[in-house]
Amino acid sequence: MLCAASTPGLLPRHLAWKILQAVAAGAYADIALGRAFKHVDLLPADRTLATELAYGAIRRRRWLDAWLDRLGRVPAHQQPPLLRWLLHLGLYQIFWMQRIPASAAINTSVELAKSTKLAQLASVVNGLLRSAQRARDTGESLELPKDPAAALALKQSLPLWLCQDLITWYGADRAKTMALACNRVPTLDLRVNRLCQQLGTVQCSLAAAGITAMPIPGCPYGLQVLSAAGNPRHWPGYNEGHWSIQDRSAQAIAPLLEAKPGERLLDACAAPGGKSTHLAELIGDHGEVWAVDRSAGRLRRVTANATRLGCTSIRVMTANAIGLSTQHPGLYGYFDRILLDAPCSGLGTLARHADARWRVTPLVIDTLITLQSQLLESLLRLLRPGGRLVYSTCTIHPAENNCQINRLLQQYPELRMLEQHQHCLDDIGGGDGFYTAVLELI
Repeated sequence: MLCAASTPGLLPRHLAWKILQAVAAGAYADIALGRAFKHVDLLPADRTLATELAYGAIRRRRWLDAWLDRLGRVPAHQQPPLLRWLLHLGLYQIFWMQRIPASAAINTSVELAKSTKLAQLASVVNGLLRSAQRARDTGESLELPKDPAAALALKQSLPLWLCQDLITWYGADRAKTMALACNRVPTLDLRVNRLCQQLGTVQCSLAAAGITAMPIPGCPYGLQVLSAAGNPRHWPGYNEGHWSIQDRSAQAIAPLLEAKPGERLLDACAAPGGKSTHLAELIGDHGEVWAVDRSAGRLRRVTANATRLGCTSIRVMTANAIGLSTQHPGLYGYFDRILLDAPCSGLGTLARHADARWRVTPLVIDTLITLQSQLLESLLRLLRPGGRLVYSTCTIHPAENNCQINRLLQQYPELRMLEQHQHCLDDIGGGDGFYTAVLELI
């Protein structure tokens, strides 16, 4: 229980600390953030601060642990978790947030310790963070390992295996730029709903509310928000369905289907519905858009998004896409276009999902590769001759992308590759990293 709520800046730091604890226990960062904010009335500035502290400390976990190892008497991995994450919170402010005085970072961390089960360790928090302040002020830095992959992993706070793979895939120089891109602040992009609004109209209505947004080059209905405050759900046009939040990379995928009004479309792993609603918008809401997902709970978000955006062509079905052809034989060869936005490692979204780097492992990726293969082979049975299938992922891992599609093409000679593209995190234009392959059934 937080006892010193009157201390300036304490509440957002306390919430950030709770988010760090939740993520360490297995929660997803965005879900933990939403839960932490749900029952607390925060000023916009405090909401922004809590988000930056939580995401920043999660993102820089490896680097912060290295400073704990250097400054503390006990190695980071042996610290009591509650203490470890509180020290991360303080260290992140001291080393990474220049606009926050070190005294504020130290004092609030000590206050948090005193108001919880760490009261007896408040002096430890104070001493270690003051040592960190002295180290920063005298220009001390961490000693980097001689191994290039290990040095990159520490400097950019990434798993060692990922840095090793980046160097193997792209070479040492580009691996550095890609690792750096994993830690940049992601853009906030909107997709204007062409069913009811024009891009310029939405841009003007946002500007009238003090929200600056600019068109995204190469993204016909995309706006990048440059300055804003508060919850986007309270911005003009949200409740009316004038726009959705969708990264510019994701906005590039649905158009690859080249769907036409009246066609039957399948979004095989649909939740939370960004691409399903985009497809409905692209066909003028005339046709069938089947949004399939195995999670009924997540499909409720698809229904809510479709209702808000006025997409009446969307049909929601709770099912495992792998078994659709056997469970529903009437769907064999039924669809003109199929989108498989496949479950993947998400290595292209590390800038956006701070905790993903600590959640994904090579073993997890191996399991995903098998799942992707099963999905592709099952969904082909649902595609009519002459139909088009778009396979997409938000990862940069070759085994999930071009290697996966090359294997499929060798196994199914009746498939023809129309185009494929790998967009990396450091590519010009920004956005998440993603892969797409456009296939046609001859």
